[in-house]
Formats: sequence, structure tokens, C-alpha cells
Amino acid sequence: MQTDIKAYRPKAAARKEDFWKSLGLPSRGPKLHEALSEGIPYQVYTKLASVSGLENKELARYVVIPPATLQRRAKAGRFSVDEGDRLYRFAEVYKSAIDLFEGDKEQASKWLLHPVRGLGGKRPVEMIATTAGAEAVLDLIGRLEHGVFA
Repeated sequence: MQTDIKAYRPKAAARKEDFWKSLGLPSRGPKLHEALSEGIPYQVYTKLASVSGLENKELARYVVIPPATLQRRAKAGRFSVDEGDRLYRFAEVYKSAIDLFEGDKEQASKWLLHPVRGLGGKRPVEMIATTAGAEAVLDLIGRLEHGVFA
């Protein structure tokens, strides 16, 4: 008698590096510094908007890039160091939110766009424009991952 029992094989979890490779950015270290210094390519912006499910204009608003500047960057093909840094911060927070929700991009995006008690009722995307704000969001994500709510 033969049984047709299939072995359970969990899907391989996407490596953290896969997210960064899909954007075309290094995740950390000297290569990231070099990429930011040279100016992040405009394609990274369009990929980040697509991956996060945001309209181009929405993402530009959250990372504080005025529409006219965005048009100039599209023509030039690269962002300034400061603009690239804000884009990287958004990507880092977005990736951390995806990790918090165990790969569920829809839930991560929903969480980023709604007021959060742990951030004083602010939406996480509102805080990404500054380093201090992004660090507060990342700190909250870390606390939530470890069950520390106070």
C-alpha cells in the first residue's frame, strides 16, 4: 500500500539582501556610502515607489522632494546626496516594516500609512524625512518585534 503523503517544505524566506538588490542599492557599508555619495540613480526611486505600492508623488512627499526637483532628477538621472539619504531611510523603514509583518507587504504599507500610538499618533511615513524620526520608527519596530510595548 502506497501513501501519497507529501513532505512539508516551507518556502525559503527571502534574504534581506534580495530586497536591496531588487532596488539596486547596497544595504550597508562602504558600498552604500559610495552609492549615496555618487547619487542614487533615478531608477531606484521608481522601483521603491513600485515595491512600496505608493504613487511617485506620494513617495516624493514623504521623502521631501518637491515635484519640480523630482522632474529635474528624472532628467539628470541621479539624486543629490541628501535626497538619496532620505530615499535610503524610507527603504530601510519599509524593509523593517515588512520584516515586522513577516513578509506581508500589504500589512507593512498599511501600518506605515496609519497613525501609530507608539509614535504619538503620527503616521510612520510622516517621520521618515528626518534621521531622528526614522530612528524613532525603527526603534518602535524593534520594540514591537521583541514584545516591548512600553
